[in-house]
Amino acid sequence: MTQSPRQQLAAIALLVPDYDTALAYYTGVLGFVCVRDEDMGGGKRFVVVAPPGEGGAHLVLARAATPEQASRVGDQTGGRVFLFLHTDDFARDFAAYQARGVAFRETPREEPYGTVAVFRDMFGNLWDLIQPRG
Repeated sequence: MTQSPRQQLAAIALLVPDYDTALAYYTGVLGFVCVRDEDMGGGKRFVVVAPPGEGGAHLVLARAATPEQASRVGDQTGGRVFLFLHTDDFARDFAAYQARGVAFRETPREEPYGTVAVFRDMFGNLWDLIQPRG
C-alpha cells in the first residue's frame, strides 16, 4: 500500500521594520510565544513566533532589508486580510486584544464558518480573529 504524501504549512515570513519591535508586539500584545530568536550574524536574526497552543503555522519575523521590502511592510497582500488566527474563545481574545490596544476594523460578526472580526496589527497587516463553528 502506498502512503499518501503528507505536507504541512510550517511557517510564513512576515516583513517587519525591526525585530525587537515586532517581537514585543506579537508576544506582548497578541500573546504569541517566541519559538526561536537566533543571531545569524551581520545584524540578521532568525525570529519565529507562534500563537499559544499546539499545531499550526509559525510566523518568521523577517526584517525588511531593502527599500522594496520596506515598502511592503504591513501590506504584503495589497490590502486584503493576510492572516487568519483561530481561537477557542472569541469573546476572551477579542476583549483582551481590545484592552491591549489592538485596532479592530469592525464589530464581531457571525458567518457560516464562525465568529469573526478583522483587526490591523501595528504594522498594518490585516488579520481575521476567528472562532470556528463546531
